[in-house]
Amino acid sequence: MAETNTLKRTLGLPGAMILGLGSMLGTGVFVALGLAAGHSGQLVWVAVLIGGLLAILNGFSSARLAAAHPVSGGTYEYGHRELQPWAGVLCGWLFLVAKSASAATASIGIASYLFPDQLVGPGRILLLAPLLVAAAISMIGLRPAMWLTAILLLVAGIGLTGFVWLGFGADGMTDVDTARASMDADFADLLLAGGLVFVAFTGYGRIATLGEEIHDPARSIPIAVALTVGLSAIVYALVAMAGVRLVGGTAFGMYADTDQGPLAMIAKEAGSPGLATMLRIGAVCAIGSVLLNLVLGLSRVVLAMGRRHDMPGTSARIVHGQPMVAIVMVTVAVGVIAMLGSVKAAWTGSAAAVLIYYAFTNAASFRMCLRGHRRVAAAIASLAGMIGCVTVAMALPAEAWLPVGIAVACGIILTLLSRIMTPQSGETPG
Repeated sequence: MAETNTLKRTLGLPGAMILGLGSMLGTGVFVALGLAAGHSGQLVWVAVLIGGLLAILNGFSSARLAAAHPVSGGTYEYGHRELQPWAGVLCGWLFLVAKSASAATASIGIASYLFPDQLVGPGRILLLAPLLVAAAISMIGLRPAMWLTAILLLVAGIGLTGFVWLGFGADGMTDVDTARASMDADFADLLLAGGLVFVAFTGYGRIATLGEEIHDPARSIPIAVALTVGLSAIVYALVAMAGVRLVGGTAFGMYADTDQGPLAMIAKEAGSPGLATMLRIGAVCAIGSVLLNLVLGLSRVVLAMGRRHDMPGTSARIVHGQPMVAIVMVTVAVGVIAMLGSVKAAWTGSAAAVLIYYAFTNAASFRMCLRGHRRVAAAIASLAGMIGCVTVAMALPAEAWLPVGIAVACGIILTLLSRIMTPQSGETPG
């Protein structure tokens, strides 16, 4: 039976931080750092710096907007309210494409750890197992998901702590590897690597998309975003430097293409098979928390789009306090991407979509600052974030843009059909 069309505020500041960290300390630190090292070599720490600085600028823009508009939907809502309705629709589809690809990457990553050498032929159906578990937990409620995320983060943190301890206690890498890594990385490579890391940092956006369910959002959201981005940046930098110290940037990047995960492979090569096993367990837990939080965030954007009839109206139904229809729609879409895609292709496509999405986020924040006569510093930071997103996006390979463009175009067609079928626009709570 359908209930009220609004979600309950069930999370405080600690809960918002846990879900934010659970969205950032997963696929990025266990997988994307290796992908970034493949482009930046020894200078992967610079990629972390680029991604972190961009995340801080965008995080504050998201926090300002979420505090002003504490409803589900993220930049889909901010674009509608601060820019133009078409900008909101475009942002909604960019988010869904970007984060569906990230969720597919997470599901593939977990399945690769759990079912090595079994993901071929009919066995490829196992890629859907982690996704289905995450969807089922999402239907139970936000607070249970938050507590599970906290447990998964604790397990992952033990493995990451051991990896950093091993890395900083080891001898430095050889001069030969240092030279190779330095020669391989130019400015364009660093921007590309920074963009790949930035995708992982954008987990802070989950706090914004859940704004309708957070107590005292004007206070809690900005604090939660600032703390989660800062803590995540420290962890990423430490893990990146530890990996480079152990095997060098070149090998770090090569291990990203293996099914066993770059951090586990590095620990194994460093002579710590026990730590490698712990890292595999930690990776499953951490990536699982990311997948769970992605399903939560994606379903809330689908919910918001359904309220405005930019998606079929049934997607806005809330049953037993949860957006059940939206969760099912998200699960089907992510499952298709997981079955058809690969980790590298999905993550690069996610980077392309999410950078444009956050360019619009900063544009909305900039417009809000101008209209509300906010501080000049906030407007400058929003403008810098927008320029940074566009600059990094230009460094991505051309092949990253084609699937994103096709997916967004199909989404906009669906929006037009939904509006034709339901001419009266719905209003969003808040």
